[in-house]
Amino acid sequence: MNLRGIFDLNSKKDELKNLEEKLNEDNFWQDVDNANVINKKISHLKKEINLYEELDKELNESIEIVSSEDDELINLISDNIKLLEEKINELEIATLLNGEFDEYNCFLEIHPGAGGTESCDWTSMLFRMYEKFCEKEGFSWETIDEAKGDEAGLKSVMIKITGDFAFGYLKFESGVHRLVRISPFDSGARRHTSFASVTVFPEIKKNISIEIKEEDLKIDVYHSSGAGGQSVNTSNSAVRITHLPSKIVVTCQNERSQLKNKEQALNILKNKLYMLEYQKEQEKINALKENNQSINFGSQIRSYILEPYKLIKDHRTNYENNDPEKILNGFIMDMLIYNLKNINKGVK
Repeated sequence: MNLRGIFDLNSKKDELKNLEEKLNEDNFWQDVDNANVINKKISHLKKEINLYEELDKELNESIEIVSSEDDELINLISDNIKLLEEKINELEIATLLNGEFDEYNCFLEIHPGAGGTESCDWTSMLFRMYEKFCEKEGFSWETIDEAKGDEAGLKSVMIKITGDFAFGYLKFESGVHRLVRISPFDSGARRHTSFASVTVFPEIKKNISIEIKEEDLKIDVYHSSGAGGQSVNTSNSAVRITHLPSKIVVTCQNERSQLKNKEQALNILKNKLYMLEYQKEQEKINALKENNQSINFGSQIRSYILEPYKLIKDHRTNYENNDPEKILNGFIMDMLIYNLKNINKGVK
């Protein structure tokens, strides 16, 4: 197998060289966040290059052994094929996670669609799915903002997910998620369809040149919600910021201090505005491309059918799974990787 079909070694080495040259710049550590991003990128590139070189060596040795027609040696390398396949798959995934923001942490928001309690409950089910996913894959997460439903579930929730390539793995989760099931809230046990929207955007660890005018902001403060008892914050520490020109609303209540909540909300707002401008530029580029597939927020991307049969189907890639309970318990990595391989290949 020719690994060069999935990995451009020379361009990776050139990229590594350029980044390592930045380490010697006099002002490199003046921007600590950017320095950390570059150091992490260098580490990932070295890992990818080493993996490629190891695989290339092993594959060439295996080809020589097969050419020798030595049955005993051929049997030995046959036992090693599964390990080689796993390494090749790891290398392929590394090449797919090469978008501008893929290696960053991310924020994930979920909002219910029309449907009241049903949709609020569906929102909480999706929230649990992503929590379980983080636990299984070693990502850490924290709740930035959460609003309980009137009867059950959640009116909205935002979490920050921290870990290598968190945004890269989850970026294609943005869109509308549809649930079909027998409603636990319907005394007639009828089948209901619920919708919830998911938005994923990166935590951009670099200076964002976005100008936010004070007069463009509407800032509200309110009591943080909590689990009750001593967990309730009785001061107005939660912050809601509305950016009037774009109508973007950001809320934050995970910090005890109103000042810290405001600071975090402003950072999230900057990330959202930056991504809004970035997506506008991408849309201009994509408009020039043939067969462009839309993955914009608001498109129905996946159905979770629990009744009258069991099926998960991603409508963009035709990925299917007949065990929705497993998916809803956080076993979504295989689906995420499948979508990485099949959605908008070559679009960063």
